[in-house]
Amino acid sequence: MNNTSNTYVAIMAGGVGSRFWPASRESKPKQFLDILGVGKSLLQLTFDRFLELCPGDRIFIVTNLIYKDLVKEQLPQISDNQILCEPVRNNTAPCVAYTAAKLYALDPDANLIIAPSDHLILNQPAFLETVRKGLAFAESRQALVTLGIQPSHPHTGYGYIQFERQEAGPGVHKVVQFTEKPPFEQAKAFLQSGDYLWNAGIFIWQAQTILAAFEQYSPDIFRVFQSGMSLYNTAEEQAFINKNYGATPNISVDYAIMEQARNVYTIPSSFGWSDLGAWGALHAESARDESGNAIQAEKIILEDTHNCLVRVTPDKLAIIGGLDDLIIIDEGDVLLIWPKNREQEIKAITRTVSDRFGTGLL
Repeated sequence: MNNTSNTYVAIMAGGVGSRFWPASRESKPKQFLDILGVGKSLLQLTFDRFLELCPGDRIFIVTNLIYKDLVKEQLPQISDNQILCEPVRNNTAPCVAYTAAKLYALDPDANLIIAPSDHLILNQPAFLETVRKGLAFAESRQALVTLGIQPSHPHTGYGYIQFERQEAGPGVHKVVQFTEKPPFEQAKAFLQSGDYLWNAGIFIWQAQTILAAFEQYSPDIFRVFQSGMSLYNTAEEQAFINKNYGATPNISVDYAIMEQARNVYTIPSSFGWSDLGAWGALHAESARDESGNAIQAEKIILEDTHNCLVRVTPDKLAIIGGLDDLIIIDEGDVLLIWPKNREQEIKAITRTVSDRFGTGLL
């Protein structure tokens, strides 16, 4: 197995989580919220998950500059050097390149796991076993490894990974191609074929391998971060990033690298994964009462109410009757009541809120 002293984790925590509005706000997005009602934020849960893999001083958080204090507040055990602060949101390719360059400067043999901060993983042992498998393969083969999730239904909101049936290593398969969110009929066909996985956005590679891929496939991004090599992990790093980060294109690592590179592999995985993309996913993954309601509330009376997600501030008594399949979110200053089967419209409704009431409630 790989040498764990060279294992590092980068948790991406810079997103806005607008599908979880009104709980998730620009000032405090969903990764900083106790969205599961367990007493810890999604970021804290993700950080804890990786402590079994490497010590806390090798877990780095990549976030937006405006969330630095939130990260420090929620993870007081990490140093300032473990918080990478992006001055602008330019999608995941610049974020990954910056992280890889910084960690390469710290340790040229760094093995790196990149993971989102806001996913749910129910089977921790299976997850860690899969990651260790990926680390060993990525190190031995200079491979770019992405974790693929065994699909349970034809989901149209996920990207898909097609893989070769033949194993390239124990449990590891070469990627044939990536497909962005497909229409329902295509997703159904993918499921029936048996050689497609959901793209979880969890990556494993050596810092030097992904930097070489950037140099080949995205030289414009590579040049920006390569030029700061002598400044990473010093007092000058943030000033360099603030000055140069904006020159990078707004592009995902999937488009910039994964869809072009030839050394891309996947591990078909099952570890109780959900990307918690929106309120409906939270309802599906939460404990529910005998009427199918998932409830986060201190004082509540439900009558003849079924299959609803109810989240109410602790100080408020909520009395709800005769409702079915709704998302009911009371954040004090905003009350959202919305059909669960139309949850994809919530992101769009925030634009109406902004137009009528300004951005203060976003």
